[in-house]
Amino acid sequence: MSTFEKATTVHAFRDDALGEHDAVGLAEAIRRGEVSAAEVARDAAERVRTVEARLHAIQVHIDVPAHATGTGGAIAGVPTFVKDNTDYTGLPTGHGSAAFNPRPARRHAPFTRQFLSSGVTVLGKTRLPEFGFSPTTEYEGAEPVRNPWNTGYSAGGSSGGSAALVASGAVPIAHANDGGGSIRIPAACCGLVGLKPTRSRVVANAQSRQLPLDLVSDGIVSRSVRDTAAFLAAAETYWRNPKLPPLGLVEGPSERRLRVGFLLDSPNGVPCDEVTRDAVTDTVATLERLGHTVEPVELAIDPRFTEDFLTYWGMLSFLLGVTGRTLGADFDRRGMDALSRGLRETYLESWRSTPGVLRRLRRTREAYAAGFRGLDLVLSPVLAHTTPPIGHLSPAVPYPTLIERILAYVAFTPLNNVVGTPSISVPATGATEHGLPIGVMFSGRPGSERKLLEIAFELEADRPFRRIQDA
Repeated sequence: MSTFEKATTVHAFRDDALGEHDAVGLAEAIRRGEVSAAEVARDAAERVRTVEARLHAIQVHIDVPAHATGTGGAIAGVPTFVKDNTDYTGLPTGHGSAAFNPRPARRHAPFTRQFLSSGVTVLGKTRLPEFGFSPTTEYEGAEPVRNPWNTGYSAGGSSGGSAALVASGAVPIAHANDGGGSIRIPAACCGLVGLKPTRSRVVANAQSRQLPLDLVSDGIVSRSVRDTAAFLAAAETYWRNPKLPPLGLVEGPSERRLRVGFLLDSPNGVPCDEVTRDAVTDTVATLERLGHTVEPVELAIDPRFTEDFLTYWGMLSFLLGVTGRTLGADFDRRGMDALSRGLRETYLESWRSTPGVLRRLRRTREAYAAGFRGLDLVLSPVLAHTTPPIGHLSPAVPYPTLIERILAYVAFTPLNNVVGTPSISVPATGATEHGLPIGVMFSGRPGSERKLLEIAFELEADRPFRRIQDA
C-alpha cells in the first residue's frame, strides 16, 4: 500500500506490526504475543520517518529504544511521542521557540512519569507553536506542521505535531496538553478524539501550577474513544485526585439518556460558519434519534471574557520574557515570534487591570454552573470556522490582523480552561469541501469525564469516525 494516497493526503497505514490497530488493540496484540513491543517500536519509527518528510511534526526522534519491552501498563508497548513543552530525561525541551537553545532535561516532568506508567514507548517529541500560544503549529522561519488530511491546511495547535502523527497513522496516540484548546483544536482539525480533563484530574502541569489561574491540563489525542478512556484509566492507576469522583475504565455507552444543551454561536457572541453549524445540528439530530433530550442553551458569561482572557494570555507571554533564562542561559526575548511579542505588548498596555481580570475570570465558573442547571452536558462547535489553510494564522501575519483572526476562530474552547471543566472533541459526520474533518465538542461539569466518554462512545458506534486511509 502506498503511503501517499493523494497529492495532498499523507498516511502511513500498511501491513506491518502496527496494522490498523488503535492503542488498545495494539497492546492486546502485544500481550497475546502476536507482535513484540520491539517490532512495533521499529515499525512505528519507520512510519514516522516516512510521513515526516511531508508533515514536519517531529522535534526530536529517538532511535528505537532498547528498553521497549511492552510490560507494566494498560497500553504497554504502544509507541508514542511527548509534546516538546514537557520534560523527558535526556531530551531538550524547546517549547517551539527560537529565543533560546534548549538543554537536555535532567529529569522527567511529573506528567511524563504518569504517562510512562501506562507502559508506552516514547519515540521522541512533537512540535508545537512557540510556547503553545497559537491555535496552529506554524513558525516565522521554519516549515509548518501540516494536516495529513490535506497538507495545504493547518494541523491545529498547539498540539499540532502530536495530532498530525496520530491522524496519519504513524503512532496510535500521542501526548497533548490544553491551555486554551490545544488538545481539542488539533483533534478537530485532524479528525481525532481529544479530551481535556478536569483541572487536576491528572498530575499538575509543570509550567502552569505556580500561576494565579491554572489553565493547562495534560492528556492525549487518539483515533478511538477507547484509547482516550484507556489512557485516563491508566493515569488514574498511577495517581488519583481524591477531590474528584473516581473514573475507572469506561468501556462503552451508558444506557442512561442525557439532557444535553447545545450552542451554535459562542457565549461571547462569535458566530459560526455554515459548515460548522451544520455539523452541530446534525449531531443534535443524532442525539435525539438515540433518545437523548436536546435543547438550546445560553451561557451568560461576562461580556469582557474575551478581553480578559487575552490579557491573561498576554501576561503569560510577559512572564516568559522575564523568566526565560530558566529555560536557557542564552534566552533572548527579542527572539520570540511576533505573536508572543504582540501578546506581551498588549499586556504591558493593560497590566494595571490584572487584579480585575483575575477576579472576573475566576467568577466565570458561576456563570458556567448556572448554564448547566438541569443539563448533563453541553454540545457546541470546537471552533467557529473550519480548519484554515497554512498561512492564515501564521505568526508572520501582522499582529493586529492575526489576533483578530485567532479570536474569530478560537471562540469556544478557552471557557473550559478558565473554569477547569472537562471537554471532549469528537469528529462530526461529513467533511469540508477540501476533505478536512470537522469536530464537535461536549463539555461537562467538573469530574464528568465518564459522561463525556460514554456519549463519545455512543456517537462513534452509531456513526464510525472517518478513516484517513479511506479518504
